[in-house]
Amino acid sequence: MATVQTHPSLSIVSTSNAPAAIGPYAQAIKAGDLLFLSGCIPLNPQGELVGEGSVEAQTHQVLANLKAVVEAGGSELGKVVKTTVFLKSMNDFATVNGIYAAFFGKHTPARSAVEVARLPKDVLVEIEAIVSLK
Repeated sequence: MATVQTHPSLSIVSTSNAPAAIGPYAQAIKAGDLLFLSGCIPLNPQGELVGEGSVEAQTHQVLANLKAVVEAGGSELGKVVKTTVFLKSMNDFATVNGIYAAFFGKHTPARSAVEVARLPKDVLVEIEAIVSLK
């Protein structure tokens, strides 16, 4: 895990337990008592696509990446405040929702879910999050 100060009130969070950013952005940014995660897509930590064509496999990898970045930022899944789920097809909502519900258990962050025209690397699902550090 690495945390780099970019501004007196901001720190970049990165971990080798999740894939590196594939563009000019950070895996997460700490700002005060909050951690803002960039969208997690289904790449393994080596940057390879997981579960091509399988929304189930992709969702599991996305959530594993999300967990790794949350923990690298010094927090835990029970402190996830809000997520946004981006889906290539809303037809996958029930499947993703079931995996998401099992992943978070009794903790139910606020959430939005939207269908989008296209996601990076043509993946089927992407999830971003805002997490409390307190």
